[in-house]
Amino acid sequence: MKVLVPGANGQVGHALLRSLATLGEVVATTRSGQLADGAACEQFDLADLDAIAPLLDRVRPDVVVNAAAYTAVDRAEDDAEAAFRANAAGPGRLAVECAARDIALVHYSTDYVFDGQGSRPYREDDATAPIGVYGQSKLAGEEAIAASGVRHLILRTAWVYGLYGANFLRTMLRVGAERDELRVVADQRGTPTPAWLIADVTAELLRNGFDRSGVMHLVAGGETSWHGFAEAIFAGAVPAGLIERAPRVTAIATSDYPTRARRPAYSVLDTRRLQSEHGIALPDWRDALGTTLAGARLS
Repeated sequence: MKVLVPGANGQVGHALLRSLATLGEVVATTRSGQLADGAACEQFDLADLDAIAPLLDRVRPDVVVNAAAYTAVDRAEDDAEAAFRANAAGPGRLAVECAARDIALVHYSTDYVFDGQGSRPYREDDATAPIGVYGQSKLAGEEAIAASGVRHLILRTAWVYGLYGANFLRTMLRVGAERDELRVVADQRGTPTPAWLIADVTAELLRNGFDRSGVMHLVAGGETSWHGFAEAIFAGAVPAGLIERAPRVTAIATSDYPTRARRPAYSVLDTRRLQSEHGIALPDWRDALGTTLAGARLS
């Protein structure tokens, strides 16, 4: 299998290069034409719509796993054009060009397509109602892919973190080493999901094949708040030797930490479809965090 991975320098893209290597040849693309380690790769910007067809014709992949996205949630509120170009127009054109060449497409979406007013885990068929530009642009990308006729899987995920890139885990480890107290939001609930888990499940889905197109939810098991996640990070990081001592983590309300974009208050995703249809077991978020921190200790 030959797999093309746009966005290979992002959190998920970086993890995909490892996970997908067992399937065959992996062709990475980044906007700079360089990977994180300085190695050269295909230069490609998903927002450059006219560059999509030439890339597919040059690489001739069997499947595209699109990890490229505009993920600056707050900045998107003031730069909607860029968010929609990268998250909707780009994936839409990519899907059309893949369909014309009989190339399968895997694409990642987000919990932000929901309004966060739910009280039980969101299913794939629950009504979408994004409350910000980022979520609106990602939903538009989902709709464009579905309308293209391409054979596809859209994997919605949430609260992505890891040892690479900019994310909550790395921020907590950095500021936790600098401060005695951290104030963390406790009234938003979701499921922390490591990039390696998303990449490993993606590889398993491709290895086993998928017969029908559609949306599936992919997150770890269980749920917590950002405050709970922060406490778990420090509880695991101290014995792992990643931080000398744990700071005090004080719970605050979303209203105490205003941001440009509104966040969903509840964004737990129901993963029963993924587990039942594909036989994939997903770890509890605490176990996934432990595995992640163990990897940091060994690296």
